[in-house]
Amino acid sequence: MDIQRTIDIKKRRLRRILIISSSVLAVAAVTVGLSRLKPAAPQVERATIYLDMVKRGDIPREVRGNGTLVPQQIQLVQARTEGRVEQVLVLAGAAVKADTILLELSNPELQQAALEADWQLKAAEAQLQRLKVQLESDRLTQEAATATLKTEYTLAAVDAEADSELSKGGLVPALTLKKSLARAEELKLRYEIEVKRLNISSQSAQAQLAVQAADLAKLRAMLGLKREQVAALQIRPGIDGVLQQVGDKEMLQAGQRVMPGATLAKVVQPTKLKAEIKIAETQVKDLLLGQSATVDTHNGLVPGEVMRIDPAAQNGTVTVDIMLKGPLPKGARPDMNVEATVLLERLQNVLYVGRPINGQPESTVGLFKVVNGGKEAIRLPVKLGRGSVSTIEILGGLELGDQVILSDMSQWDAQDRVRLN
Repeated sequence: MDIQRTIDIKKRRLRRILIISSSVLAVAAVTVGLSRLKPAAPQVERATIYLDMVKRGDIPREVRGNGTLVPQQIQLVQARTEGRVEQVLVLAGAAVKADTILLELSNPELQQAALEADWQLKAAEAQLQRLKVQLESDRLTQEAATATLKTEYTLAAVDAEADSELSKGGLVPALTLKKSLARAEELKLRYEIEVKRLNISSQSAQAQLAVQAADLAKLRAMLGLKREQVAALQIRPGIDGVLQQVGDKEMLQAGQRVMPGATLAKVVQPTKLKAEIKIAETQVKDLLLGQSATVDTHNGLVPGEVMRIDPAAQNGTVTVDIMLKGPLPKGARPDMNVEATVLLERLQNVLYVGRPINGQPESTVGLFKVVNGGKEAIRLPVKLGRGSVSTIEILGGLELGDQVILSDMSQWDAQDRVRLN
C-alpha cells in the first residue's frame, strides 16, 4: 500500500518559491546596478590623433600668410596719341632696355600736323628777321634825322650868338637878333623831341621783337610737342627690365587702333620684387611697420621687413607688403606663390603648447588631457593666451608636463572621457 508523502511536496514547493524569488531579486539587483553604471567611454585610435606636451620657455609669436611675389616698380607704357599698330617688335618675356622699340604706331594726321608746325615756325623765323631789318632801318633813319637837327640847332645857336655880339655894336638890327634867337630855340626844341623819339623808337622795337619772339617760342614749343608725339609712335619702355605683357587685357595685333591713354605694354624689373601677402584680419592687430619677416619661396628663405599694411580688409584678409632684404633664390619671378611669416614679438618664460585645432588666442576651450598612463583622456577647460603660428600660451587649466590632444575632437563634444588605443 502507497503512503502519500506530504512533507516532501511542501519542501519542494517552498524551495521552488525561494529559487524564483532569489532569481527575481538577483535580476532586479543587477538591473539597478547596471542602470547606475556610466556608459563606456568611446575608443580613439592613438595613431589618428596628434599629441603634444605642455612646456615652459621662450617662443616667437608670429603670424603667417600666403601671397605672391610682385615687382616693386611696374612701368605701364601708354599711348600718348591715337594711332594704328603697324608692327609688334618684342614679345612678352623678353628683356628690354629703356630705349628698346617695343612696337610702332602710325598716325598720318599727326605727322601732317608736325609738318605744318615746322613750316609755320620757319615762316615766323623769316618774319622775325624781316622785322629786325625793318626796325634797324627805322632806327638808322631816326638817328639821321636827329643828327641833322642837331647840326641845324648848333649852327643856329652859333648864328644867334654872333648876332647877339654884333647887335651890341649896332651892326645887327634888333629884329634880326630876335629871329636868330627864335630860330635857335625852335631847333633846340625839335632836336630834344627827336632825341626822345629816338629813345622811344628803341623801346618800341624791343617790344615788337619781344612779341614776335614770344610767337616764335610758341611755335617752337608746338613743333617740339608734335615731334615728340611723332617720336612717341615708336613705343619704348623707359626703364630696363622684362616685358611682362603687350597690350592691356589682350595681345595687341598689327592693324589694331589704339586711343590716347591706352595701355600698350607693361615692363617690370624682376630683380626688384616684394612679397604681397594676405593675412587674416583677426591676426593683424599687432602687426607694425618694420617688423622682421621671412619669405618662403619654396626654393629658399629670404629675410624681409614689413613695408606696408593695407588700411582696409577685403574678404576677411588684409594685404601686407614685405620688402625683401636678401638675394632672391634662383627661379624667383613675379607672380610666384610664396608664404611669409612675420615675427610680432618674443614671449619669454611662458607656459605653452602646440596650437590646437580651433584654438583661438585669448579664449577658453575644452582640451583632452591624457591620464591613466596614456590609456585615457579627459576633457578640461583650458584658458589660452597669446597665440603664434604653431604654438599658443597657456594661462590656466594645464600644468608643465601635461600631455594634451591637439587634433580635432569635435565628434566627441558630448564626451568628457575617451579611451586611447
